[in-house]
Amino acid sequence: MDGTPKTEGKTMPTRRAMLSGAAAFATVPALAGWAPLDSKDPGQHAGHGTMSGQAAKTSTDGSSAAGAGSPRTDAGHVANHAGHAGFAGGSVPPDRAGIDPTAVLHDFDRGKTSTLPDGRTLREWDIVAVDKDFEIAPGVTFPGWSYNGRIPGPTLWAQEGDALRIHFTNAGAHPHTIHFHGIHRAEMDGTPGIGAGSIAPGQSFTYEFDATPFGTHLYHCHQSPLAPHIAKGLYGGFIIEPKEGRLKADNEMVMVMNGYNTDGGDDNEFYSVNGLPFHFMDFPVQVKQNELVRIHLINVLEYDPINSFHVHGNFFHYYPTGTLLTPSEFTDTISQVQGQRGIVELRFPYPGKYMFHAHKTEFAELGWMGFFEVSPS
Repeated sequence: MDGTPKTEGKTMPTRRAMLSGAAAFATVPALAGWAPLDSKDPGQHAGHGTMSGQAAKTSTDGSSAAGAGSPRTDAGHVANHAGHAGFAGGSVPPDRAGIDPTAVLHDFDRGKTSTLPDGRTLREWDIVAVDKDFEIAPGVTFPGWSYNGRIPGPTLWAQEGDALRIHFTNAGAHPHTIHFHGIHRAEMDGTPGIGAGSIAPGQSFTYEFDATPFGTHLYHCHQSPLAPHIAKGLYGGFIIEPKEGRLKADNEMVMVMNGYNTDGGDDNEFYSVNGLPFHFMDFPVQVKQNELVRIHLINVLEYDPINSFHVHGNFFHYYPTGTLLTPSEFTDTISQVQGQRGIVELRFPYPGKYMFHAHKTEFAELGWMGFFEVSPS
């Protein structure tokens, strides 16, 4: 058992196939794990307006039952998706995908709290590694490894100086760990060969350390081979707020940039924020004019050295790693290498829809793009 993901002969979408048009305007080719979807599935495409939400029923030659690249809506007319890049059937509805990127935005898990004899707050979480399938694109089932059955895992929130206990159980089929970015003792580092090291299937371990330094951090599995263990979905946000607090944001959220390697090669076929490609094209992030929007932006992308974030029609202040209270730059685009993160703060002066996406255009065309929808204040 070496923990290496294997495709075991499955036919999965390749990067070349996706870039040649499958992601943008055509239906997804026939795939292992693909199954016809219930035509009664109502889907959820609020904000999109053209599709019923179900994946196009695709024949083995890749043609759609309604015509290549032109699936029919429930109303019987042919939908036109030439208006934006995306899947022919729209993004996968969250209840079918097993991932809800919109819910992840504001889901900060503060844990179970109690007070220690020295007056400090103790926060405790239970995290379980679970093998689980996710439908990341219409007809594309990704065999993920997850923390608590979600990609990304829960966003853990603490305040600087809190005592933290993370009770980890490995219910998956491979050895895993949790490695937290931050300052802690070596035996709490979640590194194989040090302290508890690898946690075997069926085993448990409790990581204990203090919340320091403040900032926007992450956690992930550190089992070798490291890249696939992360890329399969074992990661999450780890936010430590400064003891004195920050200026209160009107709308605070987390965005975890990730990718999916579906063919077992050395690159990704899909990219997303919070786990589901093109989701925020169909379900724009809702904000209000002039409110302070704070984004904890985290890059856990594997197989590609750099990811980026760009917003249209606006600039933002950027705080690298979130460890300082003053921004380092005022810009509309930043880059992050693997594991890098920071805080983006901005206000939208005008109502309307504003795109955000990776400024690596391949990433955007393969799922890493979305909209902010700004309503009048």
